[in-house]
Amino acid sequence: MNAGSRVDHNQFCVDDRWDLVRDARGREVKHHVTWELPLLDGRILRSRISRPLKKERYGPNLWKSILRDQLEVTEDEFWVCVKDGVRPNRGHDVEAPPDALPAQLVYQLIHQAGVAEREVADMTLQQAMDAMTTYWSTPKDQ
Repeated sequence: MNAGSRVDHNQFCVDDRWDLVRDARGREVKHHVTWELPLLDGRILRSRISRPLKKERYGPNLWKSILRDQLEVTEDEFWVCVKDGVRPNRGHDVEAPPDALPAQLVYQLIHQAGVAEREVADMTLQQAMDAMTTYWSTPKDQ
């Protein structure tokens, strides 16, 4: 295992387009460089790198933990990102089809308006919005 350094770790976060976390006043956090990456499943990965950023290698156990628990990548994915700028496949480059219904609208149609999943799957965006508008504007029995 070829353990990375703090400099490599920071470069990975830059290349994988993580967001630098700032303190309440908008400044960089002083003791650690802190990065966050929102994932498509709603989770947010967080990675902290001690300052100063040095080229000394992490110990093998700490390195394994950083890859597994903070970055959620394999060692190969890490090095390809750092050396070649190729981001790990986290689904960020996948775009929803232009006619895809928003997930919240699908949820509302099925769970609030009671529309069958099969019917929702065949709806256009306009049909889905019309169905929810009809549902919301229909008086409910008390």
